[in-house]
Amino acid sequence: MTETTSTASPTAKVDPDYPLQIVPAHARKSVLSLGVVLLGFTFFTPTMLAGAGIAPAFDFADFVLVALLGSLVLGVYVSALGAIGARTGLTTVVMSRYAFGSGGSKLVSLLLGGTQIGWYGVTVATLALLTQQATGWDGRLTLWVLIVVGGAVMGATAYVGYRGMELLSAVSVPMLLILAGWVTWRSLTEIGEAGGLGAVVGTGEMTVAVAVTAIVGTFASGGTQAPNWTRFARTPRQGLAASAVAFFLGELLMIFFGGIGALAFGIGDFVEVLFALNLIGWGLVFLVLNLWTTNDNTAYNFGVAGAELFNANTKKPFVIGGVVIGTLMAIPIYDNLIGYLSWLGILIPAIGGVIIGDFLAHWRQGMPEPLEHEFPVVRWENIAVYAVATLAAYLSSRYGWFIPPVTGIVLAVVGSYAVGTLVREKVSTTAT
Repeated sequence: MTETTSTASPTAKVDPDYPLQIVPAHARKSVLSLGVVLLGFTFFTPTMLAGAGIAPAFDFADFVLVALLGSLVLGVYVSALGAIGARTGLTTVVMSRYAFGSGGSKLVSLLLGGTQIGWYGVTVATLALLTQQATGWDGRLTLWVLIVVGGAVMGATAYVGYRGMELLSAVSVPMLLILAGWVTWRSLTEIGEAGGLGAVVGTGEMTVAVAVTAIVGTFASGGTQAPNWTRFARTPRQGLAASAVAFFLGELLMIFFGGIGALAFGIGDFVEVLFALNLIGWGLVFLVLNLWTTNDNTAYNFGVAGAELFNANTKKPFVIGGVVIGTLMAIPIYDNLIGYLSWLGILIPAIGGVIIGDFLAHWRQGMPEPLEHEFPVVRWENIAVYAVATLAAYLSSRYGWFIPPVTGIVLAVVGSYAVGTLVREKVSTTAT
């Protein structure tokens, strides 16, 4: 394969969030800081919607088991990536240069950055529509005013960078936990008056595989980009721990809160449960904080993806561009959300799987500084592994074989590790 060297100058002005570089030791964060930021990301109203959609199909005990299984699959996958991000100090899209080549990584940046722009639009539309419902501000023009204002405000903390997201999450996460815990207690009280959790009988309209796929799919794209934050961890163990707390425990709580609200009140949205309890003011506070702490992380993701795609030392222009595009696409994507989520669960997980497998085969001692390392233009063997794993995930979804995201992840990890150990050309084992 032809070798090429990155054109960015190592002496160029560096964005304080280091979108293209290894995060230096002095910029590393505590595990508490990382955990708060990532919990702010995973505390997400659409995840509660997934829980609300899943819970009625199962008896309560089965619902808890399904929530545990789905959250465990997501947590294990993201925690592995989180540990690798901390070990390397690099974002997911920059790590993809090592796995896919300097040219192949552009496909990863387009997929991850593009899907995150779509998620940004979905979240902005959710905020605007639920705000209209709470306030009675009807009308298409009002809807678009709320979308534009919400899109601009939520992108502001991502523009500031890690510090802006950290401060917002530090305020919002404890508040959201208290409010969600209180409403869950009210929901349990409501269920108790109706005969208790043991009296809940599921409809049986959803299989375990479909339910687990829905849970994993809520953060298939966002979780794959967990290294964007865990690269700031001081040790791989801290990166793993922060990811596990957010993507296992945080995901489990959101699924559980949404499911309990649906069982108690027959309402599939946690914010609407707050409205039903006459907590409209608190409902709006919850809604804004909940969606904001996720969407600034989303904007941060497509900002660093844009920086890698165009080999730029700053993410800020791409944050602005992605916010504009996502805001304009808000309603069209929201109206086609189910199909969008299905494709996320098929296309994205195998990317993380290839990165994990290739890391285990070549980079356990660390990755060399990307601005100084010579990359193959395309590592075709890993492109092929990704294609096969993604096709298998698609067939798994189409014909109901096993769990599509798990199929893609496992095949990608095994395949990239296998070809990494068999390929004759030496990739590089130089450690930093």
